[in-house]
Amino acid sequence: MIVEKILARQVLDSRGNPTVEAELKTNKGIFTSIVPSGASTGVHEALEMRDGEKAYLGKGVLNAVKHANSEIASAIKGKDFSSQRELDDFLIALDGTENKSKLGANAILGVSMAFTRAMASEKNLELYEYIAELSGNKKFILPVSQLNVLNGGKHAGKEADIQEHMLMPIKFNSYHEAIRAGTETYHTLKKLLKKKFGASATLLGDEGGFVPPMNNVEDRLELMLKAVDEAGYSGKIKIALDSASSEFYKNGVYSIGDKSFSGGELTDFYAELVEKFDIISIEDGMAEDDWESWQTLTSKLGSKIQIVGDDLLVTNVDRIKTALEKKACNSLLLKVNQIGTVTESINAANLAIKNNWSVVVSHRSGETEDSFIADLVVGLGTGQSKFGATARSERIAKYNQLLRIEEKLGDNAIFLQELKRS
Repeated sequence: MIVEKILARQVLDSRGNPTVEAELKTNKGIFTSIVPSGASTGVHEALEMRDGEKAYLGKGVLNAVKHANSEIASAIKGKDFSSQRELDDFLIALDGTENKSKLGANAILGVSMAFTRAMASEKNLELYEYIAELSGNKKFILPVSQLNVLNGGKHAGKEADIQEHMLMPIKFNSYHEAIRAGTETYHTLKKLLKKKFGASATLLGDEGGFVPPMNNVEDRLELMLKAVDEAGYSGKIKIALDSASSEFYKNGVYSIGDKSFSGGELTDFYAELVEKFDIISIEDGMAEDDWESWQTLTSKLGSKIQIVGDDLLVTNVDRIKTALEKKACNSLLLKVNQIGTVTESINAANLAIKNNWSVVVSHRSGETEDSFIADLVVGLGTGQSKFGATARSERIAKYNQLLRIEEKLGDNAIFLQELKRS
């Protein structure tokens, strides 16, 4: 497939911050992608290039756009790429740095994702079908959703706080039944919050979750379980946490509210929450380089629940290999912009799956209307997604795309009812 033209531009994400949109033209048409952006980002992620100038309070991406429209565009225009890997390897070599700091991971990823769409069209495949072909996946699995319904931490403008409290509608026969149950529970939770705290408690955080005046994690979880019960789904909707603990870790100490914990003490705290609140997944329970505490957490809880590495792993094959050696977790959170190309994302997923880990395909807190990751999670067949609450159009775009995919697959659609743990 010959790339005829690349055109990138600066657009806005769901937080009103600039991001990169890339258009790639072939003889089949024009294919577009928009790059997401995180708030609580891991230090080991590929570089998201920002301008650091007055415009948009330093968050402009015109330099990344320039790199896409100049170096990348001139290097690939007119070239015939036969595969996704060939294109992505070319872009990685063109940048030549370990963390894509020369051209910017946001410039590279925009082109990579647009190329994936173009190749799917070239082969007359749905996007998820082409991704399945790339990954070697044989089963189209509609994902169990992690629905972020209560926000804390950076997503809610708070410090020393667990960041995300999520519903996981898992005990259902189909995706559309599960997303209905999750949505009904979300609206039930809204009613409970409004009754308890007033209308201001139903204001939304970055990912569509509510931001009530509740500083105690146990109070939040109790209210979530009450919403599950009142919605009629007790036992069928479980709970997941994303602690984003790197944000409240300093000098070997974890601070949540007015309490301080060592890694071992924090593990014991999580163990109590797991037993009390039907929690089946904890993401970033420890800080991104506190490997010893990750080992403690996984040793104690890894046989019972899913221990998900996000900032720890940053969708990076080398860090996943280290985590496998250290037995530091049993699940990968996959974010395409952490690593910067579609091929590297697939490599990370395949390595995790090969070692019997689960994989959760995730959005970022700064999202867009691009639904690429909905096709990605079905194409990879990982069975879990994390796209935020069933609110705000940048999140709904993904859920609606999954409903369309489920309809297209018909009887071939699979929905998991148990989480895989190594």
